[in-house]
Amino acid sequence: MASQDILLEMRNVSKEFPGVKALDSVNLKVRAGTVHALMGENGAGKSTLMKCLFGIYKPDSGEILLDAKKVEISNSKAALDLGISMIHQELHPVPHRNVMDNLWLGRYPVKGFGPFKLVDEAKMLRDTEQLFKDLQIDLDPKILLGKLSVSKVQSIEIAKAVSFNAKVIVMDEPTSSLTGNEVEQLFNIIRDLKKRGVAIIYISHKMEEILEISDEVTVMRDGKYIGTWPAAELTTDMIISKMVGRDLTQRFPERFNNPGDVVLRIEGLTACDAKSFKDISFDLKKGEILGIGGLVGSQRTELIEALFGLRTVSSGKFVLNSKEISIKSPIAAKKHKIALLTEERRATGIFPVLSVLENTAIAKQARYETSYLLLNEKQRVADAEQSMQKLRIKTPSIKTLIKNLSGGNQQKVLLSRWLLTEPEILLLDEPTRGIDVGAKFEIYSIIAELARQGRSIVMISSEMPELLGMSDRIMVMCEGRLTGIVDGNKASEEEIMRLATQRLS
Repeated sequence: MASQDILLEMRNVSKEFPGVKALDSVNLKVRAGTVHALMGENGAGKSTLMKCLFGIYKPDSGEILLDAKKVEISNSKAALDLGISMIHQELHPVPHRNVMDNLWLGRYPVKGFGPFKLVDEAKMLRDTEQLFKDLQIDLDPKILLGKLSVSKVQSIEIAKAVSFNAKVIVMDEPTSSLTGNEVEQLFNIIRDLKKRGVAIIYISHKMEEILEISDEVTVMRDGKYIGTWPAAELTTDMIISKMVGRDLTQRFPERFNNPGDVVLRIEGLTACDAKSFKDISFDLKKGEILGIGGLVGSQRTELIEALFGLRTVSSGKFVLNSKEISIKSPIAAKKHKIALLTEERRATGIFPVLSVLENTAIAKQARYETSYLLLNEKQRVADAEQSMQKLRIKTPSIKTLIKNLSGGNQQKVLLSRWLLTEPEILLLDEPTRGIDVGAKFEIYSIIAELARQGRSIVMISSEMPELLGMSDRIMVMCEGRLTGIVDGNKASEEEIMRLATQRLS
């Protein structure tokens, strides 16, 4: 790596939190006009390093150089002023404002003079339209952000980062909510930015993306720098081995499932919202992992939210163990031993300001109440500690705030929460989103073991290898309609994609 090519350098950066050394003398060199992938398991220190670069955290030691000059980055504004922009994994839009307000928030163009300045709405609209034209984003700048899908909001965040004319753009899991076409659109934007000399630091757990778009790959493990390699010299297995420090010969646990009788039958389920799912019929067997595939907008999430009573339906039947039931609320779903792990764990899963103990016990809270309306603290602690051991949750203690855990461990806490309710049916919406390959295997192993115990699993996944590697059967949806159910052992990516794009009249 020629020194004159280096745009950004981070030297011996260390950062310590109470009881945890998050970064231990980490180095990073990024060249102008390249995509530099930053890889590592959850908890490896990737996000902490980038937060030090973006001024969210102040490093305990080390230095940052931009264009070979040492810089001090005390806050995010200082980073933006230096030409460093960041697209965060967790989006923080302002839903009640329109698209262009979200794009230019805090830096509105103004007109007038002195105390008589007003926001220049016309210029803001022109600038937004030009930005969207350059990035080939088809969106109305005046539409309320709250009406848009997660994938569209992600596109706006990307546009915002580009609008700062940054020299360095950090992209933290930018494709986690994008469809295949939207990912390709993002890659076209990245290739255009490379031609302009912009450096992209790209964080993703999707190996195929890393190998396709990256020029170089830096691997971190346990807060330490492991090494940097040209992406062209790496394979998926090599990256995994460097990330976890060992060879990972299996990406998925072996399946020994022998599903039994039908436990849940859904007949003609139709949502009240005419734009949502319609006339869905399927069955779920005891001990089965039923995958649900489909593109963004296929209404998979809406369907399983209806199975948990979070969405109302206009027609259809729920038949549980040969008996018709009604599920009009999550309370009713829990009564029938159904549990739901939601798609967005930080938005609708964890309680970030509460401890691992509180997050684990909360779904079973009523059962811990004593006759004096007090909580049986001894039993709560015992259940939480047993869950930690069973699911191998890595946390300093059950009193640790859950927001301080890695994504994989947060997900395992949420799983343990529902397992305490002793469910017979688990609805899992993107259970490994944003989780590294090592933690994914642990989650897969837990799911497979639950199926072997006779629990029935419905699992939505946007990752094709995950669907094929974990599912006994795969149900595919397109635009709210069921387009087919295929045998997981015989299914192919081509067949699933054909069904996922097969519109029904």
